[in-house]
Amino acid sequence: MAKKGGAKHVEELEREFVVPLRASMHQPSRRRRAGHALTTVRRFVSRHMKGPEEQVWIDPRLNEFIWERGIQHVPRQVRIKAIRFEDGLIEVDLLEST
Repeated sequence: MAKKGGAKHVEELEREFVVPLRASMHQPSRRRRAGHALTTVRRFVSRHMKGPEEQVWIDPRLNEFIWERGIQHVPRQVRIKAIRFEDGLIEVDLLEST
């Protein structure tokens, strides 16, 4: 009997997500909200793109968007584009609004 499943896919995978950051307004203290939001984005992408958190690279534009209004006032949600490359690296970028 042949074994089900096959080799892992080694091709690029690109997806768009809306990451909710509401919990980053309530869980951490006021002076840790922006950092917590970045950790939330990293965890979300790691879970949905099936890769380790250490392999998630966040673009500086996304970082600046989260920190734009300061450490205490993070956005409620952020639209991102995530690309998983063949070597396992996951690149996260801010989705351009059209």
